[in-house]
Amino acid sequence: MKLDRPVTGGPCWTELGTDDLEGAKGFYADLFGWRPETDPRPEAGGYTVEHLGDAAVAGIAPVYQESQPVAWNVSFAVADVDATAAAVQEAGGVIALAPTDVLDMGRFAVVFDPGGAAFQLWQARSFPGAGLFNAPGTLGWAELLTRAPDRVTEFYTTVFGWTVTPSPHYPQWGVDGADFGGMVTMDENFAHEVPSHWLPYFAVEDVDATANAALMADGHLLMEPVSQPGGRRLAVARDRQGAAFGIYAEGEKD
Repeated sequence: MKLDRPVTGGPCWTELGTDDLEGAKGFYADLFGWRPETDPRPEAGGYTVEHLGDAAVAGIAPVYQESQPVAWNVSFAVADVDATAAAVQEAGGVIALAPTDVLDMGRFAVVFDPGGAAFQLWQARSFPGAGLFNAPGTLGWAELLTRAPDRVTEFYTTVFGWTVTPSPHYPQWGVDGADFGGMVTMDENFAHEVPSHWLPYFAVEDVDATANAALMADGHLLMEPVSQPGGRRLAVARDRQGAAFGIYAEGEKD
């Protein structure tokens, strides 16, 4: 993506909610070389920040209720989470978790777009979000899979003011023209029970090698490595707990 740091309206963080915190730490350490740091404070609930070098790159947290799916989530930076949550509701979205403070780190909310895809809003205080984008093992793209493309396009452009690069096959989202993600319309090829969702893509040096490493770590491939027009190579995998994520070859997506 064309963003190299958290900016207002853009993706600033990606976070895994899992029912096996230790298993997830091991899986992603093997896959991306992440170094986990778990917050020792009881009120943090085991929240773990994954690092590459000194840079925070992703979060891993236990699921907090039985109805919460094991899944990756994408957070978008906002200047005022309360105001943005109100805008979400006004534009036809749903607030799943009302704005709340996260220790001294920031303020967040969990919401759904009108198509049913969940995402998070993040108002930074001491923690701005990821310290590194687009490098191997870090967030490099955010993709929305939806069954309501027209409705959600209106929703996101209204709430965030995103720019949209039009395409009959793959529209792309941007902040002031700096593209950071895209949109896939879910058709009959997607199982009915698969909900609309945001899918983070992580940059890697070698898609095929990383896909094979995911399999060796007891993950699964939802989409085998494939080369897209323009030479981009990507794949979609599930970790051993069932959370889906994408991988793409570093430097090939823009």
